[in-house]
Amino acid sequence: MALIRMELMSQSLMRTVPVNVILPADKMTLPGMPKREDKPYKTLYLLHGVFGSYIDWVCGTRIQRYAEEHDLAVVMPSGDNSFYVDRPESNNLYGQFVGRELVELTRKMFPLSRKREDTYIGGLSMGGFGALRNGLRYSETFSHIIVLSGALHLEQMAARTEDTGFFIETRSYAEACFGDLSKVLESDKNPKYLAKRLKAAGKDIPRLYMACGDQDSLLPVNREMAGFLKEQGADVTFEVGPGNHEWDFWDAYIKKAIEWLPTEENGLGINSGNIGV
Repeated sequence: MALIRMELMSQSLMRTVPVNVILPADKMTLPGMPKREDKPYKTLYLLHGVFGSYIDWVCGTRIQRYAEEHDLAVVMPSGDNSFYVDRPESNNLYGQFVGRELVELTRKMFPLSRKREDTYIGGLSMGGFGALRNGLRYSETFSHIIVLSGALHLEQMAARTEDTGFFIETRSYAEACFGDLSKVLESDKNPKYLAKRLKAAGKDIPRLYMACGDQDSLLPVNREMAGFLKEQGADVTFEVGPGNHEWDFWDAYIKKAIEWLPTEENGLGINSGNIGV
């Protein structure tokens, strides 16, 4: 399993962005295992949470193992604390970067499928919000969306009036991410707005897998969002499992989410933990 660290010059962000890519092109099969057909890889674009970076998923979960088992390429960019939405005032077009530019660049660089049905987006916490927003905003690109413990409390953020407390809980931080909070709920930064727009246009809403821990304070907004999306006609799988806002939960449920995706399942190749003896 190749783990590639690279740096991309992004036109959407006008700076260099670090990205990790898991690519199973070097997978060695055990004797008797069938060889994979030489074809492009299905791909998951996977987003980190607040305070995180492009290394989070590799350090916090066994994503390499899960990707290898399913012959799945995984692309993990750094997104700062941006919520993966566009802020033209500072040229931080994170939504455009994740939803369009990163997909186009990695498809040029690696043998990735260009088919919508083979292209997925997911994330945890802030990255769960980013996956949902950009999966809906760029629904012509992504067929499946994974939201783990999604920071989906946009309505509460829009109602903030104080700058007291921890910085991610302040109105200033919400404004830095989303701009004018009086307008954000009726904009394409709001997943609900995007889902309603897709439904009204008769367009396909990507399939969704959502999961949240039973001790997570974000459980109510995740449950409410899952219900709302179902009302819009979306195909939503929603699961609640034991755990809080923590890596043990995300490791367990990214495995479940990848099993939910329509991937190949050819088993592990030869590696230091699987030598066939």
